[in-house]
Amino acid sequence: MKTESNANKITALYCRLSQEDLRAGESLSIENQRLMLKDYADKNGFCNCQYYIDDGYSGVSDNRPDYLRMLKDVENELVGTVIVKDQSRLSRNYLEAGRLMDLVFPAHDVRFIAITDGVDSALGNSDWSGLKNYFNDFYARDTSKKVRAVQHAKGERGERVGAIIAYGYMKDPDDPKHIVPDPETAPVIKRIFEMYASGKGVKKICAELEKDEVLSPSVYAFRKTGSRAGNPKLDKPYAWTIRTVRNMLSNQIYCGDTVNFKTYTKSYKLKKRIKNSPENMRIFLNTHEAIIDRVTFDLVQKHFAGRKRADKRGDMDKYAGYLYCAECGARLYLHHGKTPKYNTFRCSRYESRKSDCTAHYIKESLIDDVVLQSLKKVTKFAREHSEEFYEMAMSNGEAESKEKLKETENLRNEYESRIAQLENAISTLYMDRVTGRLTPERYDSLAGGYEKEQAELKAKLHELDSRANAINAREKCVRDFIASAKKIVNVTKVTPSILRAFISCIEVYEKPEKYSRTCTNRINIRFSFTTTKAFEVDGIMIGNEKIPTAV
Repeated sequence: MKTESNANKITALYCRLSQEDLRAGESLSIENQRLMLKDYADKNGFCNCQYYIDDGYSGVSDNRPDYLRMLKDVENELVGTVIVKDQSRLSRNYLEAGRLMDLVFPAHDVRFIAITDGVDSALGNSDWSGLKNYFNDFYARDTSKKVRAVQHAKGERGERVGAIIAYGYMKDPDDPKHIVPDPETAPVIKRIFEMYASGKGVKKICAELEKDEVLSPSVYAFRKTGSRAGNPKLDKPYAWTIRTVRNMLSNQIYCGDTVNFKTYTKSYKLKKRIKNSPENMRIFLNTHEAIIDRVTFDLVQKHFAGRKRADKRGDMDKYAGYLYCAECGARLYLHHGKTPKYNTFRCSRYESRKSDCTAHYIKESLIDDVVLQSLKKVTKFAREHSEEFYEMAMSNGEAESKEKLKETENLRNEYESRIAQLENAISTLYMDRVTGRLTPERYDSLAGGYEKEQAELKAKLHELDSRANAINAREKCVRDFIASAKKIVNVTKVTPSILRAFISCIEVYEKPEKYSRTCTNRINIRFSFTTTKAFEVDGIMIGNEKIPTAV
C-alpha cells in the first residue's frame, strides 16, 4: 500500500444512468446520485471533488466516456477516492467490477466507496461485495433477456424493431411506430437507384453526389438531430462512401417492406452485430410507402448478383443480371477488351472450373445485334397490333389463374378467422390475469404461444398476398410492355433502361461446333412478361420457360 496521502488528489464522484435504470425509478436519476454523492463527500470531509457522469449508458458496457476518463485519471495517479451510489453504478459486469475493486484501485492506492452497499475499502474488503457484483450482473442478464423477448415478439408481428430509421425515411408525425418518406432525402434515394439502374457504377454515383453537394447521411443526421451515429465527417460533409451507397442499393426497406432480424448478437455483453441467415429473417411486404418501385429494386438486385465492378469510365456491365448460360444456368461475366468492340462474355462456371461447362464465348457486339433486332420486331408488333398482342399473351392460363386466386382467398379467410380467434383468446387470458384467476407465469406461457401462432399466420398471409400479387401482375406486365413499346419507338441502341423495360433474361447456348469461326451461338431472349403458352411474333418465339439460375 502506498503511503502518500490522498488529501490533495481528486475525489471522483461517479454517476451512471441507463434506460433500464431510468424505468426502475426516480431514485436512480443522475440528479439524485449527484446530491447523494455531494452530501456524503461534504459530511465526511472529502475535498477536491470532481463529477464523472455517464447518462444513458449501460453498466454492462465498458465503453463509457466519463468512465474511461476516470480510469485514465486513476492510472495517472490523479484520483485518491472513487465514490458511487452503489456497486452497480460502477459496473454490472461482475468480472470488470471485481477487477477494479480487487486489482486496479488497490494498485493505485485508490479508496473505493459504495454508499448504499456499505462498501469502503479503507475498512477492509467485504465478503458480500463479490456476491453483489454477481447479482448486479445477473440483473443485467435478466433484463436483457426480457428486452430481447419483447423485441422478438414485436419483430414476429411485423413491427419495425430497428432503432435507427433508414436514410430517406422519417417517423410519421401521427404515428411514431410508422415511417414515411422524408421529403428532403427520399429524392436522393430515388436518384441513387435510377443512376445505378441506368448503368452507372457506385464510385461514379458517389462522385456525382459529392459534386452536387448532397450531404452524406451521417452529416445530415447530425445537422438534423445532433446524432453522431456513423461518425459524421463534419470537415467533409459531402463525402459519400462506396459502402454507404451499396448498403442503400440492397436495402429492401426502400420498396416498402419491413425486414426484421437481419443481424443479431451472441451475448448481451457483446455489441458486435452478426449477419443473420436468410431463414431466420422475417420479411413483411408493403408495410409502408415505398420510395423505389419493386421493378427498379429487383433490377438493381440482379446487377448485384452479377459482377459489381465498373469499367474505367465508371459504367457497369449493362447485361449484369440478364445474361445466363443456357446449359448450366450460371451467369455470363463480361471480359473487357482493349476497346468495347472486343468485349466478350464467358460462362462463370467455366472460368472458375466449378463444373465441366464450356466457355460459351460470345462477343458483346453480337448480343447487342441479336437483342436489338428482336426488340424492334416484338415492340413494333406490340405497338401496331396492341389488342392482338394482348390476346396472344393472355390467351392461356386464365382458368388456372382464377383457380389459384380462389384457393388463395379461401386460405386467407381461414387464416384471418384463426387470427381473430387467437386475439379473443389473448383478451380472455388478460382478463383472467387481471382478476387473479390466472397466475402471471401461466399467462405469459399461454399468451406467448398464442402470439407466436398469430405471428406465423400473419407471415402466411403475407405469402398469400405475394402469390395473389404475382397472379394479378401477369396482366399488368403485358399492359406495361405494350405501353413501353408505344413510348419507346426508336430503339437504336441496347441500354440498361431498354433492358429494364423489355427484357427479363437472355440465355446463351454453346456453338454447335466448338471453336468454330463460322457458326454462332444460339441466343434465347425472355421478355419482361410471362405467358403460359408460347406464341410467335414475326419469327420470334415467345414463351414462359423457367429462367435458369446458378446453384
